[in-house]
Amino acid sequence: MSLRTSHRVLALIAASATVLTGLSFAAPAQAAPTPKGTVVNDSLFGMHVYNAEFGEWPTIGFGTLRLWDNRTSWANIERTQGVFDWTALDTAVATSKAKGVNDILMVLAGTPTWATDDPSPTALPQPGAAGMPRDIAWWDNWVTQVVTRYKGKITSYQPWNEANLATFSTGSAQDMADLTKHAYDIIKRIDPSATVVAPSTGTRLGGPFKSFYPKYLSALKAYGWPVDVWAAHTYPASLGTPVDRTARAKLWQKALEAAGSPAKATSATENNFGLKGPGPQNPDVDIEGTKAADWVARTYLDALRLNITRVYWYRWEPYNDLWGIQMYNGTTGAVAYQTLQKWIVGATFNGCPTKGTNVTCNFTKGGKKFQVVYTDSGASKSIKLNASYAQVCSLDGTCKPLGAKKVTTSGPVLVTN
Repeated sequence: MSLRTSHRVLALIAASATVLTGLSFAAPAQAAPTPKGTVVNDSLFGMHVYNAEFGEWPTIGFGTLRLWDNRTSWANIERTQGVFDWTALDTAVATSKAKGVNDILMVLAGTPTWATDDPSPTALPQPGAAGMPRDIAWWDNWVTQVVTRYKGKITSYQPWNEANLATFSTGSAQDMADLTKHAYDIIKRIDPSATVVAPSTGTRLGGPFKSFYPKYLSALKAYGWPVDVWAAHTYPASLGTPVDRTARAKLWQKALEAAGSPAKATSATENNFGLKGPGPQNPDVDIEGTKAADWVARTYLDALRLNITRVYWYRWEPYNDLWGIQMYNGTTGAVAYQTLQKWIVGATFNGCPTKGTNVTCNFTKGGKKFQVVYTDSGASKSIKLNASYAQVCSLDGTCKPLGAKKVTTSGPVLVTN
């Protein structure tokens, strides 16, 4: 059965279900902050790990791993129809578990050359991978094989990566909804405890986002919203700042609200800054030193402000000029990533009130209150505190006495007793 024939069949089934469910999925605004009283889990801190499929691993901790660009795509594993090479995926999963990271998100995307309807040589992760399977049964078998093999080991599945960009998908919004529905039904039948994360949509290019995402949500609605988590990639343009990243995230959340989508957890399944593009006016940018530390920390603190429950950094690897912020042992970004986890993981989040551009995030941990403060503008300012604190700590892990009810800073600092 072709992909397009199958979606007509599924649409009839979904239409019947809609009669029963009515309009019970009307959603509140998606951009509400993380509720006060929420305990910050280490799963907020996600990571991509270069060469995890060969046993490589970061020197810093994190809570959840996303497998993409690890030779674990469909195109990598089933290179010949019916013949599966699980070596890379087995190693990546075993390495993650051996290192204590049991929360694993796998991207199922990437159509093999024998199955694709579009042999484009520019597709990623390899030629033809952006096309749709010519027979939906081949997709069903692939998903069945994966979930059966890794039941209880892989905790989450994402049908596709950046489904609105032709580099990764040349299918329609309806095609992607079909793949999502098929994957969801198979995953929940074999491993009901597994989480289905919606295909990620890129927000950096406004045209592809607007032409794809509303149509995809409309098609998904017809199937009864068969996902557990919404996902997007919130990279800003290369010259963009954390403020621009937040604007991309809000655009995505507004689209979810406009579609009447059900309120579900949201994940930014890739994030970095300074990536070249779009257009020649946006060259690649190296973000280093204190700015790199500040922007990494702000990414996760801003996620709390946006109620984004997971942010997967792209990625841990040796120096690669593609990324504006490098993430490997000893970089300021890596140190900040680890330091912020020490500050807030296990703490109770009590909101991030903003006055002008001054942001004050309140936490409680071990019965003690503390704050992490910074400015949205990135300019150094004096920020009033709600109490006198004994010390102020920087993202490099150093602390110094404070003893005042104000602190001057641009990037995130911890004030505590």
